[in-house]
Amino acid sequence: MLIIVPSPAREPAAGPRTSDRASQDWVARLRSDGPRRDGAVAELHSLLLGAARFEVRRRGATGPQLRGRDPEDLAQQSADDALVAILARLADFRGESRFTTWAYKFALYEAAANVRRGAWQGREIPLEEHAWAVLADHGSGPQRDAETRELLGAIREAIANDLTPHRREVLVALALNDVPIDVLAERLNTTRGALYKALHDARRQLRAALAARGLHPDAFDAGRTP
Repeated sequence: MLIIVPSPAREPAAGPRTSDRASQDWVARLRSDGPRRDGAVAELHSLLLGAARFEVRRRGATGPQLRGRDPEDLAQQSADDALVAILARLADFRGESRFTTWAYKFALYEAAANVRRGAWQGREIPLEEHAWAVLADHGSGPQRDAETRELLGAIREAIANDLTPHRREVLVALALNDVPIDVLAERLNTTRGALYKALHDARRQLRAALAARGLHPDAFDAGRTP
């Protein structure tokens, strides 16, 4: 008796998991050559520009002034930056959302970053500890005020003596003076990742220094994540 054993099914080729044909078409066109790709790039840039304009307007209306920067110029720059990032990371698209939704996030991110940079254009980055007042609870009563003064004194001492100059600079700029991390990365000629690591290390070192002084490390959150 002849028994026919079926061949094992082949694994489908890796690609977007979405069944959205429009998303698959976007990826296919952007990976193609010639006029087909050029048309997809131009169409994508137009979509990114619309998203960037929206974000620039939204942030310009609710945030700091753009310090003379033309909103349209910021939107164009943001769309250009987003397009470059998308084309470089096209392989990262996994189809977990529509392609346009995935792409819009790049435009919104770049627009937000460019608005923050515009707000700080021409401004000096504050790297000194002149923002200690934000750490104090002014309505807490005499006993708590005394504890706060003791804690702030210990924090000043720890920042001055226990942190490296670079970690101190990053902590003071990001955690105390609310400098946007994009702006600080640009001014210090480094990356966001490197600054996040420096901030994390500074927080860990500062908490250890406070604990060594007999203060509860949780009494001070040494640096909000930007």
